[in-house]
Amino acid sequence: LMVLYDKQIRDLLDLKLYVDTPDDIRFIRRLKRDIAERGRTVESVCNQYLEVVRPGHFNFIEPTKVFADIIIPEGGYNENALSVLIPFVKELSR
Repeated sequence: LMVLYDKQIRDLLDLKLYVDTPDDIRFIRRLKRDIAERGRTVESVCNQYLEVVRPGHFNFIEPTKVFADIIIPEGGYNENALSVLIPFVKELSR
């Protein structure tokens, strides 16, 4: 999540991506995951999101967007962006 936060790490990267996911989608994914996989309550997930996760996102994650070479909207479900990126990443891995 915070790979773009540290300049030393950013400098090592050939391509820097930021997957831009709407707030409500991020929250719903977290809520479903934490209830199903971690046995948490709706109340505990909501409290953590409001007190820790949301402020952390706006203080630490969102500001790193400016360091991205490419910003992928729609939370990674952008078919056009993926169709361009997948061949590029495959080529880099050779």
